Amino acid sequence: MNNYLKVFRSILFLSILGLFSLSTYAKTQVVKTLCEYHQNPIGIDIPKPRMSWQLSADLNNVKQTAYEIRTAYSVSDLSKKSRQVWNSGKVMSDQSVNVVYGGPAISSMQRVWWQVRTWDQDGKASGWSEPAYWETGILNTNEWKANWISLPDEPESKASLPVHYYRFSFGSTKKVKSARLYISSRGLYEAYINGVKVGDQLFTPGWTSYKNRIQYQSYDVTKMLSVDNTIAAKVGEGWYRGYIGFNGQRNYYGDKLALLAQLKIDYTDGTSEIISTGDDWKVSTGPILKSDIYNGEEYDARLEMNGWKENRFDETNWKRVVELDLAKDVLVAPQGEPVRAVEELKAIKHITTPKGEMVFDMGQNMVGWIKVKMQGKKGDRVQIKFAEVLDKEGNFYTDNLRGAECTDTYIFAHDGVTVYEPSFTFHGFRFVQFIGLEKAPALEDITGVVIHSDMPSTGSFECGNELVNQLQHNIRWGQKGNFLDVPTDCPQRDERLGWTGDAQAFSMTAGFNFDVAPFYTKWMKDVAFDQLENGKIPHVIPDVLSGQGGATGWADVVAIIPWTMYKIYGDTRILEESYPAIQKWIGYMNERAGDDHLWTGDYHFGDWLAFATTSSDYPGATTEKDLIATAYFYYTTSLAAKMAAVLHRPVDQKKYETLAFQVKKAFDAEFVTPNGRLVSHTQTAYVLALSFGLMPDGLEQAAAGYLAGDVKKFGHLTTGFLGTPLLCHTLSTIGRDDLAFMLLNRKEYPSWLYPVTQGATTIWERWDGQKPDGTFQDVGMNSFNHYAYGAIGEWLYSHVAGIRLDEDHPGYKHFFLAPHPGGELYYTNASFESMYGLIVSNWREEKGLLVYKVEIPANSTATVVLPSAKLDEVDMQSSLKALAKQVGDEVQIGLGSGKYSFSYPYLHK
Repeated sequence: MNNYLKVFRSILFLSILGLFSLSTYAKTQVVKTLCEYHQNPIGIDIPKPRMSWQLSADLNNVKQTAYEIRTAYSVSDLSKKSRQVWNSGKVMSDQSVNVVYGGPAISSMQRVWWQVRTWDQDGKASGWSEPAYWETGILNTNEWKANWISLPDEPESKASLPVHYYRFSFGSTKKVKSARLYISSRGLYEAYINGVKVGDQLFTPGWTSYKNRIQYQSYDVTKMLSVDNTIAAKVGEGWYRGYIGFNGQRNYYGDKLALLAQLKIDYTDGTSEIISTGDDWKVSTGPILKSDIYNGEEYDARLEMNGWKENRFDETNWKRVVELDLAKDVLVAPQGEPVRAVEELKAIKHITTPKGEMVFDMGQNMVGWIKVKMQGKKGDRVQIKFAEVLDKEGNFYTDNLRGAECTDTYIFAHDGVTVYEPSFTFHGFRFVQFIGLEKAPALEDITGVVIHSDMPSTGSFECGNELVNQLQHNIRWGQKGNFLDVPTDCPQRDERLGWTGDAQAFSMTAGFNFDVAPFYTKWMKDVAFDQLENGKIPHVIPDVLSGQGGATGWADVVAIIPWTMYKIYGDTRILEESYPAIQKWIGYMNERAGDDHLWTGDYHFGDWLAFATTSSDYPGATTEKDLIATAYFYYTTSLAAKMAAVLHRPVDQKKYETLAFQVKKAFDAEFVTPNGRLVSHTQTAYVLALSFGLMPDGLEQAAAGYLAGDVKKFGHLTTGFLGTPLLCHTLSTIGRDDLAFMLLNRKEYPSWLYPVTQGATTIWERWDGQKPDGTFQDVGMNSFNHYAYGAIGEWLYSHVAGIRLDEDHPGYKHFFLAPHPGGELYYTNASFESMYGLIVSNWREEKGLLVYKVEIPANSTATVVLPSAKLDEVDMQSSLKALAKQVGDEVQIGLGSGKYSFSYPYLHK
């Protein structure tokens, strides 16, 4: 027995020692290293790139107190002090997000390796991170040796023209060390080397303000080269020359498609070679007879040129290209996420409609195209049409597509089976119709290819109400379908434009669901480039409406999204870069408002698509546009004052604070009665005044009462694009969660859940896109994939789940975990991947208790706020009790990183 006791004591001693050792020697690791929000980016043109990293640790309360970054031109040189390009030295700082490179200028086409290590709160150093890198692209215009090339003698046409096919062959007997392809086009391109597609990006070079800047891509093609090589590419019309905008507009940016490509090969013997587009390249047209974003693709397989992108192809009948004298100083490296084929869906049902149409249901309103395996005979012409919905009778419905044909056409070259998918078009659809096929494809032979900007998913939200879960699903799919290089309003009809109002209204929700920092960084540059000299911001970006703009709530995107990105990511550079455009826009508003500081008389969209019907069955409201315009004049000016403070511009800060005060004074005199009632007695008017801080001191409560009374009177929302994003948030701020949850849970029209009850899988443009009787709204404007009303998602994440940022400590350096149980939810599981790591906020009502579990990433802190709690009733880790305090009916606890859980008696509201 004594022997057993000795063994037990030995095991216990070793276990305790092991635990002590783990807690004493457990080290922090540096993980998820990023440069300019990308992992190991190739082809950037930012002179001073920024580096970010996360910390991973087993212990709680881990905080970075210092860091050291080292850079070199090779991995092996990182550890050699004399060979390093730049070493930051030990910097006493807790900054781990967007740390600016401080070394010498980096030349073009140069890879820079980097590592970082950190010190924690106890002064212990981590190990070095895994080597990461960034690589510059072509930084100087004179380094472009390639020339723009095009198809000679192309006829002028008001209709779509065939896709261009380019090729060039060359040999190389030396051993390749590395090879990079730098390539762009006027139009959309796909490139190939030796028959293999270069990269997995789609719709390159992307859509920008082409008259000011055109992106080029950089690809590592080292492993694609051999002794005999062929570079090939096809170029379609895309946004550059295709139909874009309204009224059949084409050739907005130019009437000539063109290709520019430069291949740089470095050999192991120290020599280099450049292969570039020039007059020795060959060009032809081929099987893609037309390729248009709105109208679709026509592919005649009888014109296929087998082997056209490979070696030893007979190019006798191909033409020599013509060189075009087009600008190269417009070329820039991309900053956004590329568009990719992100997932695939299979058809779920074959439908024969009452009209006898052959239709397939994909089960999800999606954006992309279908890849289909089908059987036909030589010369058979098969049309593939796309629609979002079926009509009341169950027939294929395309009236809401307006002028967009949304049709892909395939002509069989031979009898038999083929597999087809298009190249340079996309569609917004759930239903697919086949015309011209004798035999319907099997369900497994129809694949929906889902495409969007490949943004990393960062957020998740789930609750105890399945209808709300479907709403969250619809919000995410609406974002995916419309974040296709630019934030479009819709993906299906003859529009698909970067409407600025939709983008700003949804930006906070967008930043919860996905990492949108690169996406918006890229797009905001085009906002600035397309701004008019007088400061006016166009309605759509890139601007294809010839400068139409200046609408309040739309043009304010120039300030709202940069400020949102600052709050979410702690990004000050986007503030710096956007600041001149913001100043010009405020100058424009100030000039339009005049000496009385009231912006009146100009055309505005107002609270677009507000529920404004005067039907006795569905009463609504309309908000005065002058009130909205003056409110946004104040709001954007006040944001500019905050930005000036962040950017250390005290003179500007004072100027904008003074102007904002003057606008607020004018607003209150013009639009607010002495009793706190607004001249537009609408939900939107009150949420703007309350959320923007426009109400006079002492009248906020009166305005809150009017807002609550209006919501209670109607029993539903009456807001549009500008009021809806702020409605539930404002109700919660004034202490009326009961009304906010009532609006969320309402299933009848108008509401967020009404479309869900109608089978929606994305967010609709209108509250009643499909009416209760099965009929549709106005065909002129009735998209079933329009993300703006999905802005309710921000309230679900930040208020219901409680993941709320702290504006004073942006980027979630410090944040609040302040859940608000209510409605018919009973639990939420929510998470958000911040720049510091994963944040988790899960609450559940369970047997009279509220159980709350949270996770806080290393190098950040949070204040947990437990609602309707008494400190002495909260079950928590004993070590936390000294940190907790009672504040009114809440318990607040300031915490460092780690996982924590709490429970206490809670009465369901």
